[in-house]
Amino acid sequence: MESNTRGTEHPLSLLAGDAYATFLSLGFQAASGPELETEWFNFDALNVPKDHPARDMQDTFWIKGEEGKVLRTHNTSVTARMLAQFAKDGTNPAATISIGKVFRNEATDVTHEMQFFQIDGCMIGENITLAHMKGVLVEFYKNMLGENVEVEFRPSFFPFTEPSVEVHAKFNGRWLEMMGGGMIHPEVLKNAGLDPEKVQGFAFGGGLDRIAMIKWNIPDVRLFYQGDLRLNQF
Repeated sequence: MESNTRGTEHPLSLLAGDAYATFLSLGFQAASGPELETEWFNFDALNVPKDHPARDMQDTFWIKGEEGKVLRTHNTSVTARMLAQFAKDGTNPAATISIGKVFRNEATDVTHEMQFFQIDGCMIGENITLAHMKGVLVEFYKNMLGENVEVEFRPSFFPFTEPSVEVHAKFNGRWLEMMGGGMIHPEVLKNAGLDPEKVQGFAFGGGLDRIAMIKWNIPDVRLFYQGDLRLNQF
């Protein structure tokens, strides 16, 4: 018997389209990079030293027979690649946004999965400040979660930004951590071939899945990857 049920776009595809549209309207350009990444762009270029816990086997998928290669643990590797490209091409100012799948070797539960999608972006130029990042991300979350959403920036630490902040959004009366970001660390700019005395910038990254769970009240992140057609209701 032929079914009359029509397929629909996956919720994460819908949300990724909305996210790209928002950032492109703000002057960002779309970027992408490989899922099988080098240690340089996944760790070293981002000021993550050899003894950093993120390099431990319990967090990272190392590839047998592919020396120096990992399944990328964050989409910030795309930002590292783009910074190097900006330096090579002499592009300044510039802003890019990427959305892609990342991989973490960890136990799964309702809020954690071994694979998920991450939004990552950066902007460089002269006299770029955290105020610019705040303006961009407030606009982004208003588009994603509604005009009345509240956004807060709280001090934090990440090896590739200084100062660093956690970005929290208030949705349905609850404060939720959404992403991390900050001013690109001078060492990261140097690693890319940029002069931190002449160029400044900010970078940010966070889970697309988390936004979808909040936006549509999806109770278990694992549903996104199990082919469950009940997701079609969204």
